[in-house]
Parts: sequence; C-alpha cells; structure tokens
Amino acid sequence: MKARMIVDKSFRIAQVDNRIYGSFIEHLGRAVYGGIYEPGHETADAGGFRNDVKELIKELDVPIIRYPGGNFVSGYNWEDGVGPVAERPKRLELAWRTLEPNDVGTNEFISWAKEVGSDVMMAVNLGTRGIDAARNLLEYTNHPGGTYWSDLRRRHGYEQPHKIKTWCLGNEMDGPWQIGHKTSEEYGRLALETAKAMRLVDPTIELVSCGSSSTGMPTFPEWEAVTLDHTYEAVDYISLHQYYGNRNNDTANYLALTLDMDHFIHTVKSTCDYIKAKKRSKKTMYLSFDEWNVWYHSNDADRQIDPWSIAPPQLEDVYNFEDAILVGSMLITFLRHADRVKMACLAQLVNVIAPIMTENGGRSWKQTIFYPYLHASKFGRGVSLLPIVDSPKYDSKDFTDVPYLDSAVVHNEEDEEITIFAVNRHLEEALELECDVRSFEGYRLLEHIVLEHEDLKAVNTASEEKVKPHHQGGAKLDNGMVNARLAKASWNVIRLKKA
Repeated sequence: MKARMIVDKSFRIAQVDNRIYGSFIEHLGRAVYGGIYEPGHETADAGGFRNDVKELIKELDVPIIRYPGGNFVSGYNWEDGVGPVAERPKRLELAWRTLEPNDVGTNEFISWAKEVGSDVMMAVNLGTRGIDAARNLLEYTNHPGGTYWSDLRRRHGYEQPHKIKTWCLGNEMDGPWQIGHKTSEEYGRLALETAKAMRLVDPTIELVSCGSSSTGMPTFPEWEAVTLDHTYEAVDYISLHQYYGNRNNDTANYLALTLDMDHFIHTVKSTCDYIKAKKRSKKTMYLSFDEWNVWYHSNDADRQIDPWSIAPPQLEDVYNFEDAILVGSMLITFLRHADRVKMACLAQLVNVIAPIMTENGGRSWKQTIFYPYLHASKFGRGVSLLPIVDSPKYDSKDFTDVPYLDSAVVHNEEDEEITIFAVNRHLEEALELECDVRSFEGYRLLEHIVLEHEDLKAVNTASEEKVKPHHQGGAKLDNGMVNARLAKASWNVIRLKKA
C-alpha cells in the first residue's frame, strides 16, 4: 500500500495553542490521593506531593491542568479546601460516592501546578452553588488584597494573588447525572450572570461555557445553540467532551472513531457560527475540548467499589497498544482543527483514565498512551499545516472511506523544524509513505520515532514496559521527498530540521 502527502509552508491552518496539550486532575479515585499527593511516600516533598509523579508530568510538559472537576465540582464547596488542613471538614462526595477529606484544596493544587510548570483551568460550581460562590472564589484567588476574600487568602499564607486566567462555568450541566442538572435555558441564564459577575471582579479572565457532555446527548447540538444564545458575548470558549472505547473488540472500527470526533468538532463549530451570524457578531467562538480520552476498560470493576471510602481505585483503565494509536489520532484531530480548538484536556493525568499510574507506597509508570501524548506535546508546537493527502481507504462497521493514513504536520518556525505525525490504521500491512516537502529547502531528517507492537492488547505495568517507542523508523529524505515505511498499526513521528 502507498500513500502520498504534499506539505507546503504556505498551507497554514493556524498557530497551535499549546494548551491543546492540557490535562485534568479531579478529586476522583486516586488522581489526587495516592496519585499526585501521598504523604509518607519515599519521594514525597514537604507538602506531601510525590516527586516521582512530578517528574513524569514535567516530562510531558503539560501547559494547563483543569481542576477540581468534573462531576466533583457540581457539589463542591471550595471553602472546604482552604485554610488549616486540620480544620477542614470531611464531606460525602456525591458525584462518585466517596469520602472527601479535603487535605488538598485550591492553594495546594495551584502551588503544585506551578512546580510542574502548568497553569490552572479552574472550574466553578454551578450545580449546587452559583454566582456568589464563583465571584468569591475568583476574589480569593486573583484579587491582590484589601477585601475579605483576598485577605483571607493572605492569612492562609498566600500573599500574592494566584492570577488564574481560565475558568470553566460548571461541568456537563446538560447531564441528568450532574448534581444541579440544568435545562439549556436555565444554564444559559446562570452562566451569563455568573460570567458578568466574575468579569466585574477580574476583567482579564477568560471563560469556558459548558457544551453538551457528548454527541450522544438527545439535546446535542440544540444545547449549544440555546446556551450560546445567552452567553455568546460573555464567554470565550465552549467545551466539548468525548470518550471512546472498543467494547465490541472491533479494532478497525475503533481506530476510525476519530471520524466521529471530526464530525463532532465540525457540528459545534457550525452551531457557534450560526449564533455568530444570528447575533451579527464579529466575535469567533473557540472550542475547549476539556475532556477526552479512551474510557471503558474499568467500567465493570468500578461497579464493585463500596461507597464512602477515601480514594478508592476508580476509573483505573489499563491501556493497551491499540488505545495508544487511537489517542495519537485524537491528538492529530486537534492539530487539524487548530484554527478553532484552542484548549484540550486529556482526562485525566494520574491513575484515573490516565497516562501515568502509581502504586500506593510504590512505583509510578507510563501507560501506553503516555507516548503519543508526550510526542505531540514536545514536537507539536508551532503552526499547524494542511497536508494534501492521498491515501487508500477502508470501510468499517460504522464508517466508510476511512483513510489508512491519519496525519498532521506542524512547522515550528522559531526552531526551523517540521514534524509529521502519522498513524497507519491498517492492521495487517505496512504503508509506504511519500511526502513532498520541497517547499522547505535545506532541511535534513532528524529522526523517525515509531510506536508499534505485534500484540494490539499489550499493556505496560509497574514491572514491565512492553509498549514503548523506538527510533529506528528508517525514514529517508532525498531531494525534498520523505520516504517512510509506516509499520502496520503504528504511531509515527518524523522530524525534519533546517541544516
């Protein structure tokens, strides 16, 4: 099989916003307790946060992390998580039916995020709370001083404001499972009024309005249209959430699911642009894909967990090799929509449907999905280019004309580098790729990284890393033409640099 691409520096989609490589930490399962935070662990710092986990997160270079939820935030009183730890209340956490000790809260998390080099995307509770709690939290975190809430922060030991820029107005408020579930009209009105109050406190912030929690919601995309009719001029982004799974063990169909993701993005963009036209607005609404991943492996195990324990092992999907390929394709999809998708959060970062796993009191390790996320974050910064692709195709159970080659290209103008991200979806045959890069004169081949494995179901564990990349891909560059053999069912990163 053969595929061809033409890459030209003039075919620009947009500058990639580095925040598409964001992630997510929710007070759920062992994401916080036993994940990023474990006092007494041999690597724990003075604040109780695991340094081994910090190092893995730093390796990923995560630009922004969403916090504290998720479903959790819709029942969360932020005041429970500030002040002396010994005086903080333990609460029944209703979203995931656990006990929340509140040992980690707003200040601790923000300080930790700074240590790992990440900004914070803070979510406010629009489920059980509303305008007042949101504006007070913003005053607590961002106002310099001289007011009740800002001075309370200073008494808690944080003299300088945290200056959190990005705020989510609730979470998945269209979902009947959500505490304080709203209709689209109810949410639209509340989100608008909350946005107005928050911007009065700090006009420099940017705001994310809740979109549909998935494409499967019966109100999608009417929810987007109705809520944006209220919030369009008051917010900067609308959120998208999507998880995929291979429950029927149909890998060919599974690897085609990014066509569904592509359709999801196109539909939300179109809905945003309809409201823009309806309002005669000059403003473009951007997208925050602030929950995305593979999630299905742990569903049965989660049903067996007894309620009201602290940090049980919830949503601990063990990812296999084919999951890593799909995650790579999802990242490629974001790059192809860099003109509108400006933020994205892999959900989540540690233990809970995560690229990083830990043992309580023990080791940490990299799941299979760690690697495409790492490569995209490291090498996918710059200008997203629009490659012209000619690829053989296949049909699957739910999709027709699925290209075997899934690809995106990023031009880092500052470092004079080009990165070609390429997935071969074919499960049995290699794909011979010819890529025309003649518009980039004087470039040389840096490396061809490959993630491949004979067993699609291979997993990584604390004791054995079966799935990891190698650098023997064998791509060649000659007279402006890149020729590479993409192994069957593989993730590829081909890097070029000006000589």
